[in-house]
Amino acid sequence: MQKVRFFKSVHVKLVLIYVLLILIAMQIIGFYFVRELEQTLKDNFKTSVDDRLKLVTFSVKEELLKERPETDPSLEQSLKTVLGGISSGDISEIQVINASYRILATSDASNQSIVGQRATDKLVRQSIATPTRSEKIALDDQTKTRVWLVATPITSNGKVIGTVYLKSNIESVFGQMNEINRILAGGTALALAITVILGIFIAKTITKPISDMRKQAQAMAKGNYSRKVRVYGNDEIGQLAIAFNHLTNRLQEAQSTTEGERRKLASVLANMTDGVIATDRKGRIILINTPAQQLLNSENDELMGRPLISVLGLEEEYTFEDLIHMKDAVNLDFSSPERPYIWRANFSVIQKETGFVNGLITVLHDITEQEKIEMERREFVSNVSHELRTPLTTMRSYLEALADGAWRDENIAPTFLNVTQTETERMIRLVNDLLQLSRMDSREYELNADIVDFNKFFDRIIDRFEMSKSKNVEFQRHISDIPCYVELDTDKITQVIDNIISNALKYSPDGGNIRFGVTAQEGILKVMISDDGMGIPKENVERIFDRFYRVDRARARSMGGTGLGLAISREMIHAHGGKIWAESEEGNGTTIFFTLPYELDEAGEWD
Repeated sequence: MQKVRFFKSVHVKLVLIYVLLILIAMQIIGFYFVRELEQTLKDNFKTSVDDRLKLVTFSVKEELLKERPETDPSLEQSLKTVLGGISSGDISEIQVINASYRILATSDASNQSIVGQRATDKLVRQSIATPTRSEKIALDDQTKTRVWLVATPITSNGKVIGTVYLKSNIESVFGQMNEINRILAGGTALALAITVILGIFIAKTITKPISDMRKQAQAMAKGNYSRKVRVYGNDEIGQLAIAFNHLTNRLQEAQSTTEGERRKLASVLANMTDGVIATDRKGRIILINTPAQQLLNSENDELMGRPLISVLGLEEEYTFEDLIHMKDAVNLDFSSPERPYIWRANFSVIQKETGFVNGLITVLHDITEQEKIEMERREFVSNVSHELRTPLTTMRSYLEALADGAWRDENIAPTFLNVTQTETERMIRLVNDLLQLSRMDSREYELNADIVDFNKFFDRIIDRFEMSKSKNVEFQRHISDIPCYVELDTDKITQVIDNIISNALKYSPDGGNIRFGVTAQEGILKVMISDDGMGIPKENVERIFDRFYRVDRARARSMGGTGLGLAISREMIHAHGGKIWAESEEGNGTTIFFTLPYELDEAGEWD
């Protein structure tokens, strides 16, 4: 689980936001309070000083306008007496200046030297010249403290006769404000400390459920749905935790359902005999099952992400858009010289509800056997038609000749009738063989099995052919005298051996040999019949058991064969649980082998 950085944590953010809000609120309140308090203190200070200044100004004006006899004190002495009566810690100095800017008196005993000198202060000059009251707060050059300077003009009959210049110590007001600010700052710090502690606890009540839900969400992302979020209350966060737990249960159920469906789909795809390929909307392969991989003879990693049309070899004929709109199946020929291999591809579009094409599903079905059966069916129909047409054409020709009067000729008529009878018998044999094959294909037969000594059974069949053979052919037997008991249907195996020996006699030259052999090993009885005939080309050896197949059609037909004997023999041997095959080399004869199963009891005797 990724660790959240300290300053990116919701807990820290909530505490910081809470503290900042409190701090900003306190700063706004403190600023407003300090500003208003400072203004109030300054106004009170100025009001107090102004009240005393008015008394001084009234007294000074009386002295300036007073008629003075010679016996009275001088103006300077009178003013000094007036100013000397003012004793206040707030007022540093009061000066009286006449209209000519000459200082008449000062309340500062240590600064009496300035009496009689011209006043140079701008406030004094401004108040006399205007005449208006002038004031300002300035920094005293000597004490380096703030002072309040006030110049109040004295007028009589609209004429300025002087001004009163006052210097008051307003630094005490600012000192009080500094003390108040210090107290306020201490209170703010204490409040912030308490706020931080409360904020941590308050934020924890909010962030703790959120942290639990975060851990649960990360566990869910890893597939763990067993965790539950603790519900701390019934407020909005508590209801959110309940909803989150409900969501977890629903997701777990959905995940279980999805996983079950995924396993079913994976099992279906893995056990399908058909190949399945899925693509994305750009035609690249995103899913392929094992049969499709085997068909394409490639590994999964080699095919993933490749274009579908390239993998199927359709890039020259179709585009991916063509396959999306493809309604009919497409046959894919993967045949090699060794064997045929044909698949049929059906395409199905994956679409969303909006109709947006999201991909393509391709189902590959092996139709090699189907095509092979269809080809054999066409070949079978063609062969049957050909085999029937030949005798029917011959019969029609001879019957037409007889109908035209050949029956009156005693020399020709018997020959024509004999040919017609021969062709009729040939068609009957052909139809009987076809019926027998049809019954064997449909399993409409039963094996009448008996336990016989195969060596004696085989000898009797060979004896029958040896007595009736018309060619100068020598039979060579390699058959043991030891009894070998096998459970078989004597009629059907007799027919198999008759077909093989008949073919060996047909194709063996005069003076040739036909060899017979029987061996038994590991529960298998192996029978061999070999001739010295013309042999079979190597590429045709495996096909001699196909229906109507002849290496030399003209010669085989002239010998009276139907082309079904070996096909019937194969079906009969398979019905007994055995195998039949041929080995041949062109010009050096042919050997037919077939096997039959047998079982030997523990005592070594046959039941």
